[in-house]
Amino acid sequence: MSTSARASGSLTVGTLSAEPGSKARGPVLADLGAITMNIPVTLINGARRGPRIVITAGMHGGEFTGVDAATRLSELLKPDEVSGQVIVCPVANPPAVYDGRLGVSPLDGVNINRVFPGDAEGGPTERLAAWLFAGLVGGADAYIDLHSGGIDETLHDFIGYRLTGEPGLDEKTRHMAHALGIRDVVLGLNAEGGNSHAAAARHGIPALLVETGDRGERDPAAADRLVDALCGLLGELRVLDRASREPLPVREWVWAGAITAETTGLWYSDVAAGDDVTTGQVIGLITDPATGREHQVVASATGRVFYGMHGLTVAPGAELAAIAAPRDPGR
Repeated sequence: MSTSARASGSLTVGTLSAEPGSKARGPVLADLGAITMNIPVTLINGARRGPRIVITAGMHGGEFTGVDAATRLSELLKPDEVSGQVIVCPVANPPAVYDGRLGVSPLDGVNINRVFPGDAEGGPTERLAAWLFAGLVGGADAYIDLHSGGIDETLHDFIGYRLTGEPGLDEKTRHMAHALGIRDVVLGLNAEGGNSHAAAARHGIPALLVETGDRGERDPAAADRLVDALCGLLGELRVLDRASREPLPVREWVWAGAITAETTGLWYSDVAAGDDVTTGQVIGLITDPATGREHQVVASATGRVFYGMHGLTVAPGAELAAIAAPRDPGR
């Protein structure tokens, strides 16, 4: 698989620039209205023509595997081995990563991965999303957004992408998803919503959500496996000169249901990420610590739990589990 080749030329993000055959790394200032912040960016500008690939991580706090892998990848890539251009942003949302460690920004309580492509006249997080989309994502020939299970989240590794109804774009994205070597691929049946990869898909960019590691895991071996997977994908995109690997068998899933807490209390789960469940199955209890009253939580769909709540204390609206069903149950 390949994407469109670009003429070799200067690669610039903000005040950071790399000429063909060079690499630049440093902070880039983002103006968010009332505040400004430095976003770490690495530019690898190959000497040969090729596509522009953008890789982000650190959209949320407490998701360490993706941040670690993006940092390691940016150090590993050498311009003389690259065809095209690679932009790596390992900490896309510094307030959430450094000050919050949860899914929302401490600046305004907004989840950045619900507001893409952002709003340049909105609040701080909306402006940051707009800056990332305009400065990084929107110019990509392919986009990969790295996430992990956060401190309060169990997760079964998966790749996500959105169907757009454009056959050529959907096939390119499917090929990318299957080339990463992660067995489970979960589809969104449309490109609606504020996720970064959905917004990219709406703009005609093949885009993946990569989810690896859980519960704030900090495992160098997991990060190295993800780096190797990304290098394999860059080989498939003809950015790196790497032999194609024997593809792993992949199973595709479709999102089927999200289960949220209906009451405040203590969450005791009876299932783990990766478990299969059936509609109506009791998957856990929320207990009121004051009265001891128990509230049963049941599966809203038949399929596999891909991520769930690890934390003990929950409030109404907290996401307890997300279930996907096999796209082709006969496979």
